[in-house]
Amino acid sequence: MMARNRTEENDVLASRRIDHAVVLGANGAMGYGSGALFTSAVPRVTFLARAKDKADQGLKVAVNAVRSSTVAHKVDTGDYGKDFDRAVANADLIFEALTEDFEVKRAMFERVDALRKPGSIVATVTSGLSIDALGRGRSESFRKHFLGLHFFNPPNVIVGTELVAGKDTDPGVVEFVDLYARKKLGRVMVRTADTPGFAGNRVGFKVLNEVAQLAEEHGPVLVDRLVGPYTGRALAPLATVDLVGWDIHRAIVDNIYKNAKDEAHATLAMPGYMIGLLEKGVLGTKSGGGFFKTENKVRLVLDPKTQGYRPVAEVKLPDLRFIDDVARLHRDGLYKEAMRAFVAAPGPWADIARKVVAGYVSYAFHRAGEVTKGIAGIDDIMGFGFNWAPPSVLVDTIGVRETIAMIEAAGLPVPANLAAAAKTGASRRLYTNPHGNIGRFFVAG
Repeated sequence: MMARNRTEENDVLASRRIDHAVVLGANGAMGYGSGALFTSAVPRVTFLARAKDKADQGLKVAVNAVRSSTVAHKVDTGDYGKDFDRAVANADLIFEALTEDFEVKRAMFERVDALRKPGSIVATVTSGLSIDALGRGRSESFRKHFLGLHFFNPPNVIVGTELVAGKDTDPGVVEFVDLYARKKLGRVMVRTADTPGFAGNRVGFKVLNEVAQLAEEHGPVLVDRLVGPYTGRALAPLATVDLVGWDIHRAIVDNIYKNAKDEAHATLAMPGYMIGLLEKGVLGTKSGGGFFKTENKVRLVLDPKTQGYRPVAEVKLPDLRFIDDVARLHRDGLYKEAMRAFVAAPGPWADIARKVVAGYVSYAFHRAGEVTKGIAGIDDIMGFGFNWAPPSVLVDTIGVRETIAMIEAAGLPVPANLAAAAKTGASRRLYTNPHGNIGRFFVAG
């Protein structure tokens, strides 16, 4: 995207108006969360769901989530029956937030295409389904105004947002949505290619799934400790999977595993024990438990081998003093010293932790130029979408050559762009976002 001056930005924003937005799937977390966000800039927002009472429930949760009754003043609700036609026909923005099911979304877009007015924007919050495939068979006008607008949950808290254009999306529409989301909705925007999982989920769920694979052998408590917040993430990996939902996790990794045959393909195969438990109704936090759950105020953890639970307090961990040493340096704001201590830590458990972190960096740098124009886009979505230390931040804190040595020691491929950075011998930072305070990514615990 070319840099624009203020006058040019104002001209882009004035090129169209969004006075009415319709949210499809407003009873779901992404639906009501996104709808609440839209009320900060859009005069009128319509929440639609299968039944009006479902939309009403979505509105109630949205009001509570943002702690503002002003949301309710801008929102009306309805259902896909009697309210759908009029709402969609009058909307300037139709935002689809249905379940992550290709055929369900396609069927909804067929209805929308038949009713939408010329020039209305249709956006999907899909976490990684192809924009081109979802728009296939739709009218030329639909495809020109169709794109992915992938918010991260909850949208009122997490500002990182992916903007995904299809091959037929009008560049002017892309420019407008990008600027509107940044200026009116307060988003950190990352333009990504229409590839499986886009940028954030392609990189992030690779790590989450790899840790889930490791949990089968080493147990959830140990691997969540090994790849915990001290390595540069707001929440430990398996606790994150529980929060996201095992069903959402499977939809994302299955899509990437099926459609992206890259160098880390094996790490994106969902573990069999998770598939079996998911089919029995284990969904994570929303079903009462996943890797972790609480019963009678006792924190329990899943044993993937027996598929039973036992108290977390009964799990005996090996000597992990190196984690405490790294965390102590983080608490003192000594981030380079902390991550270099992580790289130098002895023992097999540190080796496992380093392999996962090295895999994250290697995979991210390999995807630069494929899923985003460069590494900066991946950095932004990992930092502002996942609340993880961006890959470039890790390289900067560890050192380029030291990072390459860590990747090689883990038996992983060294990305050409990282090798090139090492050859230059330049001391400049790889992380280029001027608003990114690296301290926010490292949680000592």
